[in-house]
Amino acid sequence: MADTKHYYYALGRRKSATARVRLMNGKNGTIVVNDKPITEYFAESKLLMNEVYKPFTVLELPAKDYDVTVVVTGGGHAGQVDAIRLGIAKALVEKSEDYKSTLRRAGLLGRDTRERERKKFGLKGARKQRQFTKR
Repeated sequence: MADTKHYYYALGRRKSATARVRLMNGKNGTIVVNDKPITEYFAESKLLMNEVYKPFTVLELPAKDYDVTVVVTGGGHAGQVDAIRLGIAKALVEKSEDYKSTLRRAGLLGRDTRERERKKFGLKGARKQRQFTKR
């Protein structure tokens, strides 16, 4: 069955980061994040870059067969990487439903819902209070 779609779109979120991912059948296997190559965007950490490639390694697919473009906003680098990883996994499932069970078992299709707790008035942070003085 030939692919009729030009690209597969998915949205990934983590903390306050949102990643809009487009997965295309590849020509040269590049991943572009906010108009920069991934090696330039996440230059400070190879560990973060490996997390982005995790959906491909779990499925044993060569990453060079897919071109990925990502527009990511909000959050820090760690949250952005998790959002991108979720977006790629969801886009692969949109391409083929056969990948769904493998990615689900690997824990790559679930959204991590933990968010930052807001600061409360009268406190120094979300939960930290001022030091108690007896006298």
